[in-house]
Amino acid sequence: MCENSFDMTYTDLNPRFLYSYLLTRTEHNTAHTHDSIELVMILKGKGRFRINEREYPVEEGNVILLNPGTVHYSCPDREAGEQPLECYLGFTDVEFKNCPKGFMPLFHDYQIITKLPDGLTKEMHHLCMAIDQEANSCELGRYFMLKAYLIQVICLLERFQKQEDEIVQKKEHGMGYEFHSINKKYIVQRIMEYMESHYQEKISLDRIAANMYLSSYYISRLFKSETGDTPINYLISLRMKKAREILDGAPDISIQSVAAAVGYEDAYHFSKLFKKYYGISPLYYKARLPQQ
Repeated sequence: MCENSFDMTYTDLNPRFLYSYLLTRTEHNTAHTHDSIELVMILKGKGRFRINEREYPVEEGNVILLNPGTVHYSCPDREAGEQPLECYLGFTDVEFKNCPKGFMPLFHDYQIITKLPDGLTKEMHHLCMAIDQEANSCELGRYFMLKAYLIQVICLLERFQKQEDEIVQKKEHGMGYEFHSINKKYIVQRIMEYMESHYQEKISLDRIAANMYLSSYYISRLFKSETGDTPINYLISLRMKKAREILDGAPDISIQSVAAAVGYEDAYHFSKLFKKYYGISPLYYKARLPQQ
């Protein structure tokens, strides 16, 4: 039995097509962001993309997914010889399942860049050529044709992602295969950095996931596989260490103030966690400190 009509979105897949252009990259452009989604397909040649302060080599068959707010720019790889032929598609007004509105799920293993198989690369090349031809025409219904092509691109990419995820899941569950990726360590590092910057605030797993455009299930699973601990336990540990630093520096401060400073509204709940972590209550810990 097939899934229902909205198997990858919460509503009809009805994106607003914004722009498309095809170019051979000979010079790098300047770092910038968009308020919309941008898909970049490398149709020929080789080049480089700098995304969120990290540089990636790209080549024919690569697709780059740039969600809103992603800092990026592209440049040719002069040593590679053939300059990259790139197709850019901009769109908005989508709501994919398990993804914030206006964003598109990242590729399998939650990468920004993926490599398409040869057959799909050829199909995408054909669609990009059709989009470019339509974009430069003045035919009746031009916008709707462009939108129709865009929907084909999105659906093909989503199908590809699903197939790749299913392959990885089968290997993980059926063959004891553990998928390793540099991006996993990068994502965990980003999660830790986010907690370090926001531990004073009300943080939930869903909030962290939304901030990183990932699912909360994936974040929890990935974080534990890489660190041996859950994100929430790591956050509690971080907050307790920060609380102790505050008490060490200001023994006269109230427990309520310490709790608030590390993200807890309930001083009693904070005290229970502190005692569980250090073996003594924050009040007793404070009493043992030399008064300034």
